[in-house]
Formats: sequence, structure tokens, C-alpha cells
Amino acid sequence: MRSHAIPCLALFSFIAAQTLCATVTAPADLLPPAPAWHGASEALVAKADNPWITPAEKMQLLDSPNYADTIAWLRQLADASPLIDLQEFGRTPQGRPLYVVVATKEKFPTPPALRTSGKPTLLAQGGIHSGEIDGKDAGLMLLRDIAFGGKDALLDHANFLFVPVFNADGHERSSEWNRPNQRGPVHQGWRTTAQNLNLNRDYVKADSPEMRAMLRLIQTWAPSLYLDLHVTDGIDYQYDITYGYNGWNGFTSWSPQGSTWLEKYFRPAVDGALQQSGHIPGPLIMAINNRDLTAGIVGGNGDPRFSTGYGDLRHLPSVLLENHSLKPYPQRVLGTYIFIESALAAVGAHAAELTAAIAADNTARPAEIPANWGDGGGPVTKMDFLGIAYEEFVSPASGVKEVRWLGTPKLYKDLPIIGDKPGVILQRPKAYYVPATESDVIAVLAAHGVRMETLAEPRTVEAEFYRLTDVKTATEPFEGHYTLTADVKPERRTETFPAGSVRITTDQPLGELAVVMLEPQSRDSLLAWGFFNEVLQRTEYIEGYVVAPMAEKMLADSPPLKAEFEAKLAADEKFAKDPTARLQWFYARSKFYDERYLLYPVGLER
Repeated sequence: MRSHAIPCLALFSFIAAQTLCATVTAPADLLPPAPAWHGASEALVAKADNPWITPAEKMQLLDSPNYADTIAWLRQLADASPLIDLQEFGRTPQGRPLYVVVATKEKFPTPPALRTSGKPTLLAQGGIHSGEIDGKDAGLMLLRDIAFGGKDALLDHANFLFVPVFNADGHERSSEWNRPNQRGPVHQGWRTTAQNLNLNRDYVKADSPEMRAMLRLIQTWAPSLYLDLHVTDGIDYQYDITYGYNGWNGFTSWSPQGSTWLEKYFRPAVDGALQQSGHIPGPLIMAINNRDLTAGIVGGNGDPRFSTGYGDLRHLPSVLLENHSLKPYPQRVLGTYIFIESALAAVGAHAAELTAAIAADNTARPAEIPANWGDGGGPVTKMDFLGIAYEEFVSPASGVKEVRWLGTPKLYKDLPIIGDKPGVILQRPKAYYVPATESDVIAVLAAHGVRMETLAEPRTVEAEFYRLTDVKTATEPFEGHYTLTADVKPERRTETFPAGSVRITTDQPLGELAVVMLEPQSRDSLLAWGFFNEVLQRTEYIEGYVVAPMAEKMLADSPPLKAEFEAKLAADEKFAKDPTARLQWFYARSKFYDERYLLYPVGLER
């Protein structure tokens, strides 16, 4: 392995100048040993004289091409094959075009043609985290084989959309030092965008132009299955290809029929194809304790900020692939090839069942909608887990026991899988009213394709509103927002919504998405993301020389109020000693108080 001597101050600029600087080894030198692997999928790699060898194959699948070379190769493929078309669908903050490859046997590679073809469409997405780029190189190989390798029959019963790199700006922030937990490729992109946003936290709030473009792509092309291709970090184990989706293993989901299709048709087909090709598929693995595997793994659902949660909520079956970061890059790329290929075959073979499942989820109107999936707490199942042996040692750096993976297989019998349970059950109203003053909220809802009626003139309605209580705001930003949590107290009000306001019925396929986005107690509500922070601020006040005599009169006029005040004094010593808080207590109960303070401005039609 190569060794790189880095100037001390250049690598550790935060360390005092007198700190000794050691030689830093190549990233792979820091990783545990990888078990030897050979599989039938190795035959998929093109020979050196193949005119359509991909850029990564030219490098023996040890490195990955830059964005310009990737798109140039795809453009040549599209020019040469009538089955392949390359289309721009958006732009990044740094101005890079985002591309989708359309692979179809339809005469015209357009959304109307694909929607009316009678075939389901698979959308596979690479590089949402651009250091995890296996999907890009696997997709190029599969597209080559569809065009010129005799695999065009995959398009007989299904269409294929492929986004090679979703986070194109992050892809070009490439370095061999970016992902120390991952074995290859040599150069890896960056997790976040040029705006430092994690696209796989952006589905609901849709801050980034990349995500707005992806939402348009999904609405325009109407795929029936969505694959989000990643590489995982965490513990070591034998599985090289792991994946999951909301509702797997019988857990609850927002789209139960879609989850059933994935369990009944997708998983057996994909697992079988991977095993026949020499790979070891497994469930999506998130260890409860990375230092103690025997504590089990969490087998939960993703919130809609993530691809799988978002797809589940909009009734688009969605699967998160997590290749194992400690497996060699060629092994991971080949496994991803088989994964996409077998998914495309399964979509075509079970198209009728998939279409029926999506239709059933789209027409369901559940009165109660679970949200805020927790870290466990749900049903517990067990599995025989194909792990890797490890030993413990006391690290002089951390001061505690750490894990050293040994690279040898170990079977963990009856390892617990802890299912998720929702933290809140949201009640579905008939409709929501969002005032015209919340134009950014209306724009985000529209970006998701939520149907809404725009009021042409003011409308006075009696509706239910929420008064926020126990509001807690974050002290540090997360994904560009200061998030918050709040409890709510419902109240009936008569409110006039001005022209330009919208009424959103929940009797629509995206009704559950609207509920999760607009109910304040949802962890991924727009309120929780900070879109309504203006209601947290009071802008009118009262002076003590006014409120003090007013308070005396209020006490004299209302014995119940006096009793409540005296009880508050007795129960809250801090309050009793705070003259300002005491006067504010009376102000809040007067007619002078801002009655819209902490009033969530969205009305609910029950």
C-alpha cells in the first residue's frame, strides 16, 4: 500500500504547531481485513477490447470516473443505441446539469409514452451521497449490456430510468481521503452538496435545487419502484449487499400493499439472483451498539426526510440499498449490478401485482396515520446473523474498549431484530387551509405535487386551529434549519383566509403526505423544520405601570383568577420571585395580549 507523508500543519491545522506529525498511511491500511471473495458476477466485467467498456472497468473497478467522463460515456451510448436516451432534468447550485438515462423500447422516450406503455417503470438513483458511488458504475455496466450485451429483454415488460449521480457537486469534491470507513474506489466524492445539504434528509423540506428537480422527475415520469443506491458504514459482517424498505419483515408502513409486494415478489427475486451470483444479501443493518453486536439490530422504518420514508408516504415502493463499505469496490459494484438487474426483472415479471398494490395504497384513506418512527420499541424477531469475529481492546485514544474486526466469519444465533413503533398517531382531517402569507409553505407542498385549491377571493371559515405549547427550539442548526418540537392545544376559531390561500383536501393520493407535512407534532412537519418560526415571536408589549393596576382589578373582579394566581405562587418559587413573570401572567390573560401568539396559522376542516 502507498504511504503519504502529509505536512503536519496542512493535515491538522487545529493542533498546536509543536505537536509531532506522524506519517499517515493510505486509507485502506486503516481498515480490517476483507474476506476473500469470488463470484459468478465477475463474468460481467467487460474485456479490455470491448468497445463499450465503461470508464470504471478500464480501471479494473478500482476507481471511478469523474462526472464529465461519466456523462460523456453515457452520451456516446445514447447516440449509438435506440434503446438509450440521455436527458437533463435539473441543475445543481454550481451549475452542473443533472441527467437521467431513459432505457425503453417505446418509440419515444417521453413521460407520456412511458406512462401509456402499460409497463411499470423502475427508477434507480446513484450518488445521492457521492462518496457512495457504486450505483453509478454498476448502472453504466448494466445499460451497456442492455444496449449491446443481449439484455434488452429486460425492457420487454418494464422501462428503466437511471440517475447516475444525484449529488453532482458533491461528486466533484473528490479525494482519496473522503471516506476512511470505505474500501474503494480510490477517489470518492463528498456526502453533502455544494450548499452543505444532505439530500437524503431533504425529501420533505425540499430546500435544494437537486431535490426539487428529483420531485419533478418522480411526478413527471411516475415510476412504480424507486431504488436509492448507497454504501453503509458501521459494523463488519459477511453480507456484501444489504437493503431495506418501510414495512419490511411485517412492520407497519404507510403503503401496506406496496410493502407486501416488496416482501412477496421483490425480495425473493433479488435475494435469489444475488445468491446465484456469489453475493450474500441481507437486511438493512443498523446495530444498536457498534461495540456490542449481541445487543441486536434495529429493523425500523425511515421518516419521510429519507428516500424510503418519502417513497412509502407517497405510495411509491422504495428500497434503500446499502452495500457494505468494508467489501472491495469490484465486489460491491457487481452486487449492485445484479441488484438493479433483478429488480428490473421483478418489476416486469410482476407488473400487474405491482400496479394493483400501488393503486390500492393510493385509494386508501386511513383515519389514523402513524409518524415519528422511534429507535426500536416495536416487535422483536430473531435471525441467525452472518457476522464477522472481533476482539476487544482498550484504546489509549478513547480510553474505553474498542472493537477490532478480524475478517473471519462468525455466526450469531438468534440475534434480535428490534422493530419500530410510531411515536405519534396523527388524525386525518377533511382538509387544511394554508394562508396566502405562508407562500414558502405553499410552494413546498406544490413541489411535492400535493393537489390544492387556490382561493380566488377571501373565504371565512370556522375551523380547528392549534395553539402551540411547550415549544423547544434547537440550539444548533440541522440541514440548514433550526428545528423545533411543540405540543398543541386545539381551539375552534372563525378565520378569514385571504385570496391566494389554499385549501388542501386529504381525499387524494398524497393526503397522508399532506398530513405528515402539516400536523405540528410530526417530526417531519414543516413547522418542525422551522417554516413557521414567525409565530414564536411576540411583537407588542405592555409596560409595568399599566399592567400592575390592571392586575389588581383582575384579582378583585375574578375570585377564580385570584385562586389560580395564588396557587401558581405557592407551586412555583421561581415564578413567585420574578416580578416581570408575575405581571406577564396577567398580561397573557388580558384582552390586550396578542391572541395570535403561538397560533399555528393552518386551519383544519374536520
